[in-house]
Amino acid sequence: MFLAWKEMNYSKTRFALIIGVLVLVSYLVYFLVGLAYGLAQDNRTSIDKWEADGIVLTDESNTNINMSMMTLEQAKEVSGEEIAFLGQAPSVVRKAGKTGEDAKINVTFFGIDANQFIMPEVIEGEAFSGKDEVVADISLKEEEGIEIGDVLELAGNDKEVTVVGFTENAKFNVAPVLYTTIPAFQEVRFEAVDDSDNGRISAVVVRGEAGSLDNIQIDNDELVAYPIKDYINKIPGYTAQVLTFGLMIGFLVVIAAVVIGIFIYVLTLQKTSMFGVMKAQGISTRYISASVVAQTFLLAAVGVGIGLILTVLTALVLPAAVPYRTNVVFLAGITILLVLVAVLGALFSVRTVVNIDPLEAIG
Repeated sequence: MFLAWKEMNYSKTRFALIIGVLVLVSYLVYFLVGLAYGLAQDNRTSIDKWEADGIVLTDESNTNINMSMMTLEQAKEVSGEEIAFLGQAPSVVRKAGKTGEDAKINVTFFGIDANQFIMPEVIEGEAFSGKDEVVADISLKEEEGIEIGDVLELAGNDKEVTVVGFTENAKFNVAPVLYTTIPAFQEVRFEAVDDSDNGRISAVVVRGEAGSLDNIQIDNDELVAYPIKDYINKIPGYTAQVLTFGLMIGFLVVIAAVVIGIFIYVLTLQKTSMFGVMKAQGISTRYISASVVAQTFLLAAVGVGIGLILTVLTALVLPAAVPYRTNVVFLAGITILLVLVAVLGALFSVRTVVNIDPLEAIG
């Protein structure tokens, strides 16, 4: 370690360039991980809030909640430890009085029973009490400037709703969720009806034994229960998005390892004569090899550490519209992985050190 540090201190410019490359590569990996995680979470945060184990949809829907429609009478044929009725409808809204394309906002309506477990926690304002009131995801306030008391007009519908509260982490398919009553959902997606067995909803959410559907009983052949994890993976575009970013990040880590390995290998070749002199003086190959590995570890630790700090600082100033989320577990895993592959790349240089002949290197 002493030899590695002394050499880095002597050749500051050379090693600063290597650290710079490591900073840029690690910064890019961290940022892509944050974006990938943020986009994935924006598809499912409203579902995670349920803390449910299963969801019941119609058999014909092919796990697509947009295509699932069942009557309340059918829904009541589902039983479990805890059940909740859910109506889901994508829509477009705009603040009353505003016009133009920029005023339109893509949202998802969730029609729910406020007394059932999928009712979200209200962090600002109050819960809805009528069919013309909604509790909205806080992103509508942060990104669109919607405030409590604002009236939202629905595109293609004469209905208007008033925002009475905000909740957090409530997005579905990247769109903010508006929670309202089941009768209000009927007006948004179908037609105005009272809250009776003639109404329709999209799904029944069931909570019970973790990871099991054994507690769900369905007395209707047209309905099918799915584990909540399977349902999330079938959200349109979710799996493809996660796999795409996963492959990109994986290739970046591999490229980082190759780049670091090449740099260290070239540096080792440039110091062949110096290593030959050291061997001639009686310094062991093991000590020289350990110095090369230690030097690589220091370079990787400093470069990756600076990249991590820059990523954290960037996350603090990003606008709310950017779907970036920090996950401590992912950051720790990527940090360990980048440093590890850097050290593994340095091991290729150790072979060169081992094969150096002092006489040939000096001559």
